[in-house]
Amino acid sequence: MQEAFLTAGSLISLASGTIRMSVPILLPALGEIYTERAGILNLGLEGIMLMGALGGFLGTYFSHNLWIGLLTAMLAGMLLALVMAFLSVTVGANQIIAGTALTILGGGLTMFIYRSVFGIQTLPPRVASFPLITFPGLTNIPVAGSILFNHNFLVYLALLLVPVTSIILDRTTFGLQVKAVGENPQAADAKGINVYLARYLAVIIGGAYASLGGAFLSIGFMNTFLDQMAAGRGFIAIAVVIFARWHPYRALGASLLFGGANALQMRLQAMGVAIPHQFLLALPYLLTVLVLIGVSRRAEFPAAYTLPYHRGEH
Repeated sequence: MQEAFLTAGSLISLASGTIRMSVPILLPALGEIYTERAGILNLGLEGIMLMGALGGFLGTYFSHNLWIGLLTAMLAGMLLALVMAFLSVTVGANQIIAGTALTILGGGLTMFIYRSVFGIQTLPPRVASFPLITFPGLTNIPVAGSILFNHNFLVYLALLLVPVTSIILDRTTFGLQVKAVGENPQAADAKGINVYLARYLAVIIGGAYASLGGAFLSIGFMNTFLDQMAAGRGFIAIAVVIFARWHPYRALGASLLFGGANALQMRLQAMGVAIPHQFLLALPYLLTVLVLIGVSRRAEFPAAYTLPYHRGEH
């Protein structure tokens, strides 16, 4: 068993799977960096991912076009994120309660819509997935070619969004405004920054990213929609953000760590390792708990983190 696991082919497959399995964690984590930098904690990522997964699947299924499915996924996720923005920014509701409610809403709503459209079937309907993109010359590089240059569009999009997110947050006026309203909304307001608009946009952008993560699961990986298919990845993404201390490149590293744990447990299950499968399935979540215990006390949260802002109040 050990010899089979340590073969070159197995290790290459594990490394490639690590990149692939990091995508549905990396995308919502990058979006949550916008949201939390603006001072909003969105615990509804799980529900938004499910809406994105269903939206992507339905859009692709009925249009037979993956790009329309991707657009539908983003619209569905952004709509649910808009609800979170309204509750947290306009109403000033408790963000933990609002986010938890959003996760429950997303889970229940996707189950209801899916069953209303397809009913209860023995075999779930399936759609075509994004094809693998190969790079002439690069894909054939020994080891590295199979690991890095043999993925579909959504994998490369997720990796591209890492530097894009970093540039937007650190080198654009909008990014600086997002950080300002997360640190001191009163001072930002006094400087003429629209705190409400900046926070709304940050939450909606976070929803767009998370919905892409959900769409990856349904039309970029599994080719179908399943109830609760996000499987806790939205909460893992929040842990990744804290672990990465709100830096996109660190979020990439943390996502690869969690993706590797997921890929490892899938690989071990496929090999029939004599370990209870429940323990293997729990590996990514156990890692989440350990990470939060290790870094949460040292994390420097934005000064106005989870604090609602109302103009005129001090």
